Amino acid sequence: MAQYNQVTPEIIEQLKVAANGHVYVGEDINEDYMRDEMPIYGKKMPDVLIQPLTTEEVSAVMKICNDNLIPVTPRGAGTGLVGASVAVLGGVMLDTQKMNKILEYDYENMVVRVQPGVLLNDLAEDCVRQGLLYPPDPGEKFACLGGNVSTNAGGMRAVKYGATRDYVRAMKVVLANGEVVDFGAQVSKTSTGYSLINLMVGAEGTLGVITELTLKIIPAPKAVVSLIIPFEDLETAISTVPKIKMAQLDPQALEFMEREIILSSERFIGRETFPKSLDGQEIGAYLLVTFDGKDEEELNNVVEQACELVLEAGAIDVLVADTSTKIKDAWAARSSFLEAIESETKLLDECDVVVPINKIAEFLTFAKEFGAECGLEIKSFGHAGDGNLHIYQCSNDLEEEEFKRRVDKYFNVLYKRATEIGGLVSGEHGIGRGKMKYLRECLGETSINLMFGIKKVFDPNLILNPGKVCYPIEGVD
Repeated sequence: MAQYNQVTPEIIEQLKVAANGHVYVGEDINEDYMRDEMPIYGKKMPDVLIQPLTTEEVSAVMKICNDNLIPVTPRGAGTGLVGASVAVLGGVMLDTQKMNKILEYDYENMVVRVQPGVLLNDLAEDCVRQGLLYPPDPGEKFACLGGNVSTNAGGMRAVKYGATRDYVRAMKVVLANGEVVDFGAQVSKTSTGYSLINLMVGAEGTLGVITELTLKIIPAPKAVVSLIIPFEDLETAISTVPKIKMAQLDPQALEFMEREIILSSERFIGRETFPKSLDGQEIGAYLLVTFDGKDEEELNNVVEQACELVLEAGAIDVLVADTSTKIKDAWAARSSFLEAIESETKLLDECDVVVPINKIAEFLTFAKEFGAECGLEIKSFGHAGDGNLHIYQCSNDLEEEEFKRRVDKYFNVLYKRATEIGGLVSGEHGIGRGKMKYLRECLGETSINLMFGIKKVFDPNLILNPGKVCYPIEGVD
């Protein structure tokens, strides 16, 4: 493990000068900064919180920290689920939320330049007002774009439009030693040496601090419709997904959810949107599908084909949401899944494993059965169109240490099974500190060593977000 130094009063004074006074210590740091949205991966207050406003401030701070061997934890809105933004060694936390300006639209090249603290929701709404669309659509709409890029969190529209990585054209990055570099360009293709920008996407703040992003945008579709498709059971619902894709219906989003998670979400939001039975048949699972198109005529034709296909595949019915209000209501329950689970659960953990689409039903059946063997309540939903599953382990009865022991047993088997069927540990939430062990077991020592070698090239003193992704720190709770 690298050797780190404590933050001294003298270093704090240097940081105050470097960051123009945007520096906080002790009781001036809000307790929210000691954790992310999954507190089971630890709580630790940083010694110093800095809220920079410019790239220059970030650069000056990083130079001081690198010269003094002070660990630095970059952080956005803190909505992560793997402990990636927890300052496990204390040190300095760089909170980029106040770097929140949408800087410039380039309509001819169809890109937008933003600071990393811009909220996903704010960019999405700003684009809509201009007839544009920023396609990445993670469930957490109030996460920062810098965090989205740092975890490659693609969300629900990835099935049609691709993951966040596909929309990052360029970025400005401050390296560990304070040097400012530009990766990428506005152009749509490149074969110009190693893709350094793609190393930064998904690096979770371990290779550099993103201070500016240039993101691809597209014209907003002219027509959008969502379908709520109920099924008797999850297996039938999931088996329909490849048929929708093979029919070239090109859904914008294609989500699955089980009855239990819908009930939890509707209790949380205080209204019912999804039917629980139809014509005497109990509903066990749903697909929520969104299509978009250039006009109503094109979309109506797609919906007609989709309805015919899913009914032949075993759907009980098809409910069409064809107005903005109905679409919003249809997705309200889906957007509240995590909050709903949190509101009803004392202890929880989660994996966002990704598996081949034709293995989803088999894997979920195994996940639920083995969860019961481990004495855990399992709640699941996810992106049926790309195989990214969100499987939550819940308990209201266990003590935390016993819960962690059971979850570890569960994860050891679950991630091994995912790897065996061609899957990977994370689809969009990242590795952080919570999934390092399972990443190593999934990828093997050679791949982990290559990752660690890359980190050491970018960050020789290992000060950037230590204890995350490929650099475990022994003895840190």
